[in-house]
Amino acid sequence: MISKVLSGAVSAVSGYVVVVEVDLSPGLPAFEIVGLPDSGVKESKERVRAAIANSRCEFPIKRITVNLAPADTKKEGSAFDLPIAAAILACSGALPNGRLNKVFMAGELSLDGAARSVAGILPMVHSAYLSGVTECIVPNANVAEASLVEGIRVYGIENLEEMIDGFKNGSFFTERVMNHSDSKPAASAPGILDFSDVHGQDNVKRALTVAAAGAHNVLMIGPPGSGKTMMAKRLPSILPPLTFEESIEVTKVYSVAGLIDERGALITNRPFRAPHHTTSYAALTGGGRTPKPGEISLAHNGVLFLDELPEFHKNVLEVLRQPLEDRKITVSRAAGSFTYPANFMLVTSMNPCPCGHLGNRDKCFCSAGDIQRYQGKVSGPVLDRIDIQAEAPAVNYNELTHESSAESSAVIRERVLYARDIQLKRYAKEKTKYNSELNTRQIKKYCRLGNDENALIEQAFDSLALSARAYHKILKLARTIADLDGHDDITVMHLAEAISYRSLDRKYWG
Repeated sequence: MISKVLSGAVSAVSGYVVVVEVDLSPGLPAFEIVGLPDSGVKESKERVRAAIANSRCEFPIKRITVNLAPADTKKEGSAFDLPIAAAILACSGALPNGRLNKVFMAGELSLDGAARSVAGILPMVHSAYLSGVTECIVPNANVAEASLVEGIRVYGIENLEEMIDGFKNGSFFTERVMNHSDSKPAASAPGILDFSDVHGQDNVKRALTVAAAGAHNVLMIGPPGSGKTMMAKRLPSILPPLTFEESIEVTKVYSVAGLIDERGALITNRPFRAPHHTTSYAALTGGGRTPKPGEISLAHNGVLFLDELPEFHKNVLEVLRQPLEDRKITVSRAAGSFTYPANFMLVTSMNPCPCGHLGNRDKCFCSAGDIQRYQGKVSGPVLDRIDIQAEAPAVNYNELTHESSAESSAVIRERVLYARDIQLKRYAKEKTKYNSELNTRQIKKYCRLGNDENALIEQAFDSLALSARAYHKILKLARTIADLDGHDDITVMHLAEAISYRSLDRKYWG
């Protein structure tokens, strides 16, 4: 007898449907799984056997063949435990066979039959919905995540025995349903940091405001204790909230990475990732034997903060080149090629020299060679991809102890939201959302300059020896600054401010 149950798997951050086929036939007792299963899937034989036996059901003493279709795609993980067990029980008559082949199932089983959560439920359930499935059964721990998919009815179970009893008494599909409307988003992060805590550094705050308004990349250079890290951590407080579509994109990435429990059901706050400088390039970009999203994908639609930039290994920084341009990363491994989203704001900080006090003769004793080697860890191509360079000088005593309160994040955020609203309306018919995403054709269309502005940018291009990329970034920055001021046209003042944000590489890197 043959039974079929629908399940799913994940490739990168997209799910696809897997049909679990089980055949029970006479012969010597055996339990085989085919369809390119990895060791984790093969081990499900023992989990399923024990789970069925400990759920007051008899495990069939027959030849059992399990096929995971499509058979030419490698299957990984423990999510097939529940559908394999259900298909075996359907073949032996413990569950209704005809009802099961229309229901999606995924979940890990413990030896006592308890249903455990698995990673990647959201993209798997979404793929099932796109294929026409309207009902799914998942562990209780995955119910909130699975319910984010509109149009599909989600049933949560605590253990295998509970599912069997529900099918037997006919109440399972009426009493245990949870719809999309019942799923609640994760609460906003408590105690979010505020720019009102930062005294002084008005020029850096302005630079971060421009960066937030147009989703531009930022580099802050300054001595230790000048507030670079402090301001970077407060950047999310002035960014606009995630749209529902962006929340789903981010939640999918975290679901595949197995971090949903850490962040709640629907992720509504923009991610802020700050990996340590000892992070490897694989951890940053993603990959591994079983490929998972890296830090740049976990920062998708949010902020990736690299503190102490020169302390990162040079090869780690160089792998950022392509993602910063393409806003995605393709990882090729033996298991295949996987493309992860990586549309993030890069925010970085560094000291000007190894000791951090360059220019202070009383504190800095770094040799010219030490300084050159330290700054040389950040290559020209990486610097060229950073839109804004802001210098954060040491804060003096009067600024630190001044009684007047600094501008709050709420006030700054209003300006950012105003500029972003202008961009969303301007690019309503384009795939672009923000100024930083403009391509060459769009720059010519939306960043037109007058005669005075053209003369200024030409002078800057020659005197600063700008690259074509830097030239285009200056134009996009000027467009953002004009949006913050509510101007349709880019003026000399806007262009001059944009050019000033591209001067530190000449100061420190010659």
